[in-house]
Amino acid sequence: MAETPQDDIVGMEQFNSLPRRVVVTYIPLAIFVFVLLFPFYWMAITAIKPDHQLTNYNDYSPFWVVQPTLDHIKFLFFETSYPGWLWNTVVVSVASTVIALAASVFAAYAIERLRFTGARVTGLLIFLAYLVPPSILFIPLAFIVFQVGIFDSRLALILTYPTFLIPFCTWLLMGYFRSIPFELEESALVDGATRWQILTKVILPLAVPGLISAGIFAFTLSWNEFIYALTFISSSENKTVPVGVLTELVRGDIYEWGALMSGALVGSLPVVILYSFFVDYYVSSMTGAVKE
Repeated sequence: MAETPQDDIVGMEQFNSLPRRVVVTYIPLAIFVFVLLFPFYWMAITAIKPDHQLTNYNDYSPFWVVQPTLDHIKFLFFETSYPGWLWNTVVVSVASTVIALAASVFAAYAIERLRFTGARVTGLLIFLAYLVPPSILFIPLAFIVFQVGIFDSRLALILTYPTFLIPFCTWLLMGYFRSIPFELEESALVDGATRWQILTKVILPLAVPGLISAGIFAFTLSWNEFIYALTFISSSENKTVPVGVLTELVRGDIYEWGALMSGALVGSLPVVILYSFFVDYYVSSMTGAVKE
């Protein structure tokens, strides 16, 4: 009688031993976490280091703090315009994100669900528009901003940021709307629903994770944008955090390292908090919408 062939493939059991788990999982994960979090650690310790410890590596280690101080943070909030920069960044980011999401929802829905001639080409062109470098667009946009008369105002940034937010959000929402079954929309049409009712009562409730994901990306891009904010804003009170920290805390060859790191650390916290609150929606948007 012939012997039954044995399968030598063990599968995931090969990772059960501790040495293999250390080599395959723990070490790569530790390296990834270190590379990801070390800049934040460096910003945090620099923000609370006294000035005499910032460059004196002979007497003090650069990797931890002796006698921490809050002088840099006090200087940042009470002797500079940083609170105003922070408020400007919040207003600009929120307003531009809302505008971009509103326009992207209509564009993505029209391209993916209405099935008009040239829809795919239109979607491809919208995505290609996102690939155009901002360093090329800010020159013609600067001319328009001057002509309209909104230079050196938050409105200049609110109206120009959607030029790079809308293409990206539209492309992202197109992929999410594509994963929603067409049968739901066809059933609503049979029941007499209008396109507006389908969009607001069927598609958007199912697309909440995708909307949140697109909103997080748009908010992050707006929060960290530098070129437009540097070009269209000149007065100190209207600057955003990325521009204000760089232009106001660097005086010639004098770098206020403690204040710079404090500003960078505080400026990154809203984005971190935003991601932490909506991480579940963000992950679900990466795995699709509704199963057929």
